[in-house]
This record gives sequence, C-alpha cells and structure tokens, in this order.
Amino acid sequence: MLERTGTCLCGAIRWRTAVSPFWSAHCHCASCRRATGAPVASFMGFGKSAVHWNGQRQFYRSSPGVTRGFCASCGTPLSYMSTRWPGEIHLYAATLDDPSVFRPEAHVHWSERVPYLTVTDDLPKHADSSPGALPSQQGEKNDSL
Repeated sequence: MLERTGTCLCGAIRWRTAVSPFWSAHCHCASCRRATGAPVASFMGFGKSAVHWNGQRQFYRSSPGVTRGFCASCGTPLSYMSTRWPGEIHLYAATLDDPSVFRPEAHVHWSERVPYLTVTDDLPKHADSSPGALPSQQGEKNDSL
C-alpha cells in the first residue's frame, strides 16, 4: 500500500491517504478547465473517509450536485465531489507531493478537449464520463456530500 500526500500552493492545507485510488483519469470537460485554468485536469478517485485533511478547505458548489474544495488562502483547487458518485472524493493529481505516483488510466470528456493540446498517449479516450467509462467508480456509498 502506497501512502499518497498532497498540498495546496501555500501549504495551509494538506491531505493524505494510505489506499490506492479507485480510478485515475485526465478530465477534458469545460467545467474542470475553468475551475483549474488549465487545458486538462487530472484526478484520482478515493472513498471520502480514506482521505485525511490538515487545514480547513473552503467549498464552492460549481453546478447542481457538484462541490469543489479549495484553499481559501491561495486558491488551489484540491477536491471534487458529486452526487453522481456518492461517498467518493476526487483529488487533483497536480496537488500530489510526489507526482510520479499518479498513474492515469483514461481520458474522460474527450469530446470537450481543447484543439491546441496534442495528446499522444495510448490511454482509452471516452467521449464522456458515463458510468462504466472509468475503471471503477465504487465510492463508499454511506457518505454524503
């Protein structure tokens, strides 16, 4: 079991988990692009209770059923939660202390990708993130947003 840790830009918030992610992917949707200011956002999915936080995240409901966590001091996006995947929290891979532990398994929302970014990997490319598009989305169903 590999411990994963991460932090925001200013270090006011840290997270850690000692479990493997349910899945990991690059998201190309317009919502994630706008939330991060980047052409693609990379995520790992975990059960909410498997992630431990130091520091107080702020939350923003970016769309119906979607809550994004961020650092109020520096603005770093840290997490994504959706009623679509109850009990699951998606952490931004860019916040990892050791980025080499991120192993993406797919691209999601490929149909929304930006035309100026060339992607040459051989990962599966899903038009959306419909159920079954990602290897596993089996969050702990007893937690709520």
